Amino acid sequence: MEISCSLNLSSPSFINLQGYTSLPKPFLQLDDKSRGLLRNQQVSHSLNLRSYRKRVITAKSGSQGWDFGRFIKTLYFFNGTPSPLKFVASVFEKLSNGTMEEPVSVMETSGIILVAGATGGVGRRVVDVLRQRGLPVKALVRNEEKARKMLGPDIDLIVADITKENTLVPEKFKGVRKVINAVSVIVGPKEGDTPERQKYNQGVRFFEPEIKGDSPELVEYIGMKNLINAVKDGVGLENGKLIFGVGDNTFKDLPWGALDDVVMGGVSESNFIVDLTGGENGGPTGIFKGIVSTTNNGGFTSVRTKNFPKAENLSAYDGLELRLKGDGLRYKLIVRTSQDWDTVGYTASFDTSPGQWQSVRLPFSSLRPVFRARTKSDAPPFNPGSIISLQLMYSKFEYDGKLNPTFKEGPFELPLSSIRAYIQEPITPRFVHVGSAGVTRPERPGLDLSKQPPAVRLNKELDFILTYKLKGEDLIRDSGIPYAIVRPCALTEEPAGADLIFEQGDNITGKVSRDEVARICIAALDSPYALNKTFEVKSTVPFSEPFTVDPENPPPEKDYNDYFKNLKDGITGKEALEQNTVSVK
Repeated sequence: MEISCSLNLSSPSFINLQGYTSLPKPFLQLDDKSRGLLRNQQVSHSLNLRSYRKRVITAKSGSQGWDFGRFIKTLYFFNGTPSPLKFVASVFEKLSNGTMEEPVSVMETSGIILVAGATGGVGRRVVDVLRQRGLPVKALVRNEEKARKMLGPDIDLIVADITKENTLVPEKFKGVRKVINAVSVIVGPKEGDTPERQKYNQGVRFFEPEIKGDSPELVEYIGMKNLINAVKDGVGLENGKLIFGVGDNTFKDLPWGALDDVVMGGVSESNFIVDLTGGENGGPTGIFKGIVSTTNNGGFTSVRTKNFPKAENLSAYDGLELRLKGDGLRYKLIVRTSQDWDTVGYTASFDTSPGQWQSVRLPFSSLRPVFRARTKSDAPPFNPGSIISLQLMYSKFEYDGKLNPTFKEGPFELPLSSIRAYIQEPITPRFVHVGSAGVTRPERPGLDLSKQPPAVRLNKELDFILTYKLKGEDLIRDSGIPYAIVRPCALTEEPAGADLIFEQGDNITGKVSRDEVARICIAALDSPYALNKTFEVKSTVPFSEPFTVDPENPPPEKDYNDYFKNLKDGITGKEALEQNTVSVK
């Protein structure tokens, strides 16, 4: 028999069936003309249903009228589907059919350490130590020829200038997970220096200094802002990245659409709404709710986002955290990394506790590649740097033939206040910055400048070098990136190995080896004790005494955690400036 249907997809109630009020599973009968459903606002076509002679088709588990209109709405919402035939084929196979559970490909992770200012006195030492330890490293430099002569022809370079935002192309920073920033404004003797910068290496106290090249404002402040923006996505935020829901004084929504078992002839139905007062403490929350039924061999409901306009890069994070109010049921989160509709979904099931707001963490490493309810052992590893869509599901089925042990027919409701990418604890610094002791001392009330290092006394003459260094530090502290700020006292060419003093509050003077500072920075990257700490460092050896090391009897390697663990949060030295703000124009 021939059944005609007219569709006005621009209308909220766009289905007008002539002769039939309910249809079974006719999708495999769709002809070429009817495949234009997704492309046309007005469609008239015929469905050849000669194999179906009853108005209502019954299924073994029960029978009920099938909502063809809701099916078309689903297709129209997810307007990226290739065709109704392919759409249906992707979900029509019985979800309970399966094979034995298969091993899952392991997600690959990258962890490149970026060294900015890699040809400077500290930076090149950082690069050398990282390479000696076999760690992946990229060097950010302005002069490629100089860098290859200094660091070797095989060094992996990013040639860019942090003072020029347009040179910091995002693609260059792909894979960077940690940063050691040793960029600094260049200070040199007014009377000039040797090509090896011998006078400079002796320390600023031994010559009359001046700024060489770009200004402190451009390097220490604007350059810092540019660098942070360039690496922020790659290194991540300590408090995670909000994907959906409640954040800091904001609510980020996503375009969710129902994707229920109607696509395979079932009658389950769900939706996703935002309740402005239904969340924790009376705040907003999303709610995934509906009624699930096994009628017509169905048994699942879900909501899925439209494909994101731009892939979400979560490569800096370890997983997704859902803040939700449980109901005692088991749900699934499905993450997709392809723009295609009929594709692998990286899936994790999670249980909920009834009546409780709770945080559920789903590590990326736990996501299982699933295609039509079966594990795909040959699927590519999950790529957190290219997330295209998310899907929440409540289903009778797990995968590989298993059933959901908490499944029950009827209504369900899952308030979901947020989805956020998270960094696994213990969190360690992702951005280590080499600053300078003395940055809070210019204009400090009651300070005897005659007893201070030259950079403090000459801050104004040096274009407010320390003031802009402090402003650059503040950008790091305010960025949300896990950080550590190392403020060395006067830097020397002496070897590492001297006993050290770590202090906070920006009060000490002295000297410290560049070799030692490089090692401190590298150690800070792996120490939770160094997280979000700002500290000064010097050796116990006075300026008047040179420090040397006997190659036959070198000092033992330091465990810098012995120093880091005594540091405290929130101490920067700015406390002394609270009543005396420095104005820089």
